[in-house]
Amino acid sequence: MRLGFLMCGYLNVSAAEALGDAAAKVKGVQSFEDMLEATVVEATKFARDLGVEAGMAGREALEKMF
Repeated sequence: MRLGFLMCGYLNVSAAEALGDAAAKVKGVQSFEDMLEATVVEATKFARDLGVEAGMAGREALEKMF
């Protein structure tokens, strides 16, 4: 079951928060593989409630949201 998603720096965490989404943001990526290795820089409250934290790898954030 999908609980959340990983987003690049182009997308807005505040908008995801307002929609009630669990989302984590990574920056400076060019591909999905880059997103998995990149460091989470920001997360919505809903993602943090699932255990997502700034500083963890994108892959780890996705695992917590799925």
